Amino acid sequence: MEHRLISTIETALGWSGAEDLGKRFVRGSVDDPALVSRLLTPNRLLDIAMRRSLNRPQFRCFQKGEEVHPAVYYTDSVSPRGQSIPMVNTHSLGRLLREGATLILDQANVFDPTMEVACRALQWWSHERVQVNTYLTTNDAAGFPLHWDDHDVVIVQLAGEKEWEVRSTSRKAPMYRDSDPNSTPSDEIIWSGLLKTGDVMHIPRGHWHQATRTGSGSGKSLHVTFGITKRTGAGWLAWLADWSREREIFRYDLDRRHASGSEALAQAAAALIGERTPADFLTAYEQETAPARHVPFLDILGPLDAVVCTTHFPPRVLENEGAIDVVAAGKKLTFTAKALPALRMLLSGRPVQLEQAAAVAGTEAREIAEILVEEGLCAVLTPELSSGYTGLVTNAVS
Repeated sequence: MEHRLISTIETALGWSGAEDLGKRFVRGSVDDPALVSRLLTPNRLLDIAMRRSLNRPQFRCFQKGEEVHPAVYYTDSVSPRGQSIPMVNTHSLGRLLREGATLILDQANVFDPTMEVACRALQWWSHERVQVNTYLTTNDAAGFPLHWDDHDVVIVQLAGEKEWEVRSTSRKAPMYRDSDPNSTPSDEIIWSGLLKTGDVMHIPRGHWHQATRTGSGSGKSLHVTFGITKRTGAGWLAWLADWSREREIFRYDLDRRHASGSEALAQAAAALIGERTPADFLTAYEQETAPARHVPFLDILGPLDAVVCTTHFPPRVLENEGAIDVVAAGKKLTFTAKALPALRMLLSGRPVQLEQAAAVAGTEAREIAEILVEEGLCAVLTPELSSGYTGLVTNAVS
C-alpha cells in the first residue's frame, strides 16, 4: 500500500524504510503542506467528539496540569423512552478550550476512517501494530509532565505550535511490564524547541519527553502521535511458553525431589527454542492476527461493487505447484493459479472497483472478491471508508 503519509514521513526524517524506527531521535518537516490538513483538523476532531458517545480514558480533558472531571463536560442525553447515553457537552467543552485546555482522544483510528487507513498503512510499512492518539491544546495550557513511552512514536504537528523537550533514556529498552520502574528522568536533553505545523518527530521507546503551550499566549496546537509497538525478545519467550503446552513434558507438575526432571525440562526447552526462532515468531504474529473490524457484506443491501484489503498486515501470496495460497488474518486460502492477477490487485491494500478489476484481471475477480470479503481479508468499500483513502492512496487499477 502506497500512502502519502509514509512517503512524507520518510522524506521528512531521511528514512528509506522502517529499518530506522526505534534507533534514534530525529525530526524534520513535511514537504507536502496539504497533507497535514487532509489528515485531521481541530474542527474535525471536535466533530468526532460531538457525534459519538466517548468515555474516559479514551477521551480526556486536562486543564492547569490536572485532569478535568468528566462531569464538567459530559451530559447524559436522555431519549423519550428514558434511555441515557453519555455525550460530550459541546458548550462546556468549548468553555474549557477558550480558557485553555488539552483534549486527548486515544485510538482515533477507531472513529475516523482517515486515521484508520493511515494506521493500516503504517502497519503494512513497519510490520508492527499501530494506533494513533490526538492532542488538541488551546491557548497557554500545559501538557503532560516529563514521561517516557513503552513504544516508539512518530509525531506529526497538524496545526499550530507547541514547545517540546526530549531527553535521552535512563534505562535501556524499558518495557511496560519490567523489572525496573524506570521512574528517574535522564538529565541529558537531546532537543528542545518549537514544533510547528508540518513538523515531524520520531521519539524512540524510553526517551523522556514533555510538551506544553504554557507561556505561549493565545493560539492552538494539534498533533497526532502514532504509537508503534515493536516485538521484543520477552514477547518471543512468552510465545514459546504457549507452544510448550503442546508437549507432554511441560504439562507435568514440577518435581522438587529429582534433579533429572529439571535436566529433561531444560533439554526440551532448548529443543523448543531451536525449532521456533524469533523470525518464526515475527512471521506468526503477522499471519495469526485476527481480521480487522469492518462493515459486513449483506447482499440484501445491494451488490458488492468495491472492496479493499483491511488485514492488519500485508497478506502473503504464495505460488505453490499450480495453486495460490493466501495466508493472513489467521487463515490460509487456496486458489487456482489463474486467480493470481486478481489476488494481486484485491490484496494490494488499495481500493478496488470490481467492474474495473474484472476488465483488467478477468471476470473471476468479482467471485474472488466475494470470497475474500466473506473470509474477512477484504471489506466493503463504503463511502465512509473510501473517504479515508481519497487523495492519500491511489485506486488499485490506477
